[in-house]
Amino acid sequence: MRAILLGGGIALLVSLLGTRVAITQFTKLGYGQEIRDDGPTTHHTKRGTPTMGGVAIIGAVVVAYFGAKLITLTAPSASGLLLLFLFVGCGLVGFLDDFIKIYKQRSLGLRSKAKVVGQTLIAVTFGALALSPWLEDESGRTPASDKISFLREIDWLALPAVVAVVLIWLIVTGTSNAVNLADGLDGLATGSCVMVFGAYMLVNIWQAGQSCENSPGPQCYDVRDPLDLAIIAAAITGACFGFLWWNASPAAIFMGDTGSLGLGGALAGFAILTRTELLLVILGGLFVLITLSSMIQTLVFKASRSSALFRRVFRVGPRHRVFRMAPLHHHFEMLGWEQVTVVIRFWIITGLFVATGLGIFYAEWVTRL
Repeated sequence: MRAILLGGGIALLVSLLGTRVAITQFTKLGYGQEIRDDGPTTHHTKRGTPTMGGVAIIGAVVVAYFGAKLITLTAPSASGLLLLFLFVGCGLVGFLDDFIKIYKQRSLGLRSKAKVVGQTLIAVTFGALALSPWLEDESGRTPASDKISFLREIDWLALPAVVAVVLIWLIVTGTSNAVNLADGLDGLATGSCVMVFGAYMLVNIWQAGQSCENSPGPQCYDVRDPLDLAIIAAAITGACFGFLWWNASPAAIFMGDTGSLGLGGALAGFAILTRTELLLVILGGLFVLITLSSMIQTLVFKASRSSALFRRVFRVGPRHRVFRMAPLHHHFEMLGWEQVTVVIRFWIITGLFVATGLGIFYAEWVTRL
């Protein structure tokens, strides 16, 4: 428990101070954000705001994790190192995307295919290692499972190893892109991540206390290294808190794809390593809604443009749009909501999703009594 508190505290301090240094240095170097021309006009005033602030978040988490392990004189676990690999790896893909935007002075960085290739390389490597028998512990457990999970492994949903790696790839790429889509307003993604990662910290602590090693029985959780994962969850929560001080409206720095892809990858990693893959849909419900809004907007727009039958059935014109602008948060901006209003209300929605997810998680444990 001491390591968890140390991880969260060190990450908060490093992120709070490190982000201030990043703002100064990135401003001197001219690492400013480019703004899409078709976005809300209120965003044009943000052009030139320092970006790539995710570097401070990732750096704070890495320093906090290894600092906590050093202070408590405990060795890193396979699960912890794999999660950090996924976190940093996805962040590196985002860093390349941000750097290209800055270098070429445009709002588009890596081409979509190149970004998918980078995410795939990181996700498949993570999945293969997490399922590898080389990383089995004394009880024969690998960091990840080849079974689909909701609150625990679902025994009758075991998958072949190759299919399990493909599923891990889908979860990682989907979640990292979902958090990336949510990073469109000052503090929106950062504040939401504070709550979701905080929830995973509680899940990990509870799983550690009710582990099959410590408390064998029908209620126990057969999860590997939950306390080590809790250290990283606390560190990410603390790092996001520290970053939010500077990222809240009006933002002095943006996390960029460096931060959003990294945080999304870490969120997927927690779902996989804690055997709560489907619970992620509830805890990260806001990210799901935002992603669905973009998918619906794109599908309806393309269908209405190319299919006369679609237009007749749904009685819409060509180039029809469901939302005034996607992702969802921009739709409410276009309706006239103030940016701060959108962010706070979306934080409230995130809190409701997190409370619901944690309630379901605890209720399942109670019903096994």
